[in-house]
Amino acid sequence: MPERPGTLADFREPIVLAGLICAALVVSGMAPFDRFTWWLEVAPVLIALPLLALTAKRFRLTPLLYRLIWLHMLILIVGGHYTYARVPLGEWVRDWLDISRNHYDRMAHFAQGFIPAIFVRELILRNLGRLTRFWRCVFIVSVCLAFSAFYEMLEWWAAVVGGDSAESFLGTQGDVWDTQWDMFLAMVGAICALITLSGHHDRQLSSLEDL
Repeated sequence: MPERPGTLADFREPIVLAGLICAALVVSGMAPFDRFTWWLEVAPVLIALPLLALTAKRFRLTPLLYRLIWLHMLILIVGGHYTYARVPLGEWVRDWLDISRNHYDRMAHFAQGFIPAIFVRELILRNLGRLTRFWRCVFIVSVCLAFSAFYEMLEWWAAVVGGDSAESFLGTQGDVWDTQWDMFLAMVGAICALITLSGHHDRQLSSLEDL
């Protein structure tokens, strides 16, 4: 059954979420720890936000996906303001658990797999529904892992171009295995998203098709 065109009421929540993200961008852009890092971290938000607005009428996403994208943008914006190694939440957890590093970046890379997994799943189910469940899951996790690897290459290119000024963007905190940890956590995040949210996501997709 084709979806009916969305009305303003249908987009009330996405509009509110977009407004909150714009406000967060403005606040985070006020005296960030490192301006170059801030631009690098919020660049995906600055690209994705207008793309979502331009495609919203033609390809409305589920409420679950809009909320997850909002959360991912917020994670990037906070990381951009403080740099990942200095986010207060990670500092508090580090001191509370008496560990050696700020793990905010680990959480961000878990989200880098968790949230895109639902995005890819929605695209597949709405355009390539013939895939079996097993191969669908394999494809989703593979795409998320590939995206994470590509992001690591972006960090490498930023380091080559920016030199020492890109150190905060890399956020390795002295860990020689940081790149491998980032990709591993993205893969784990994607798997966790499929295990925990697939049923809820299916119900939202069904509701979207019934409108």
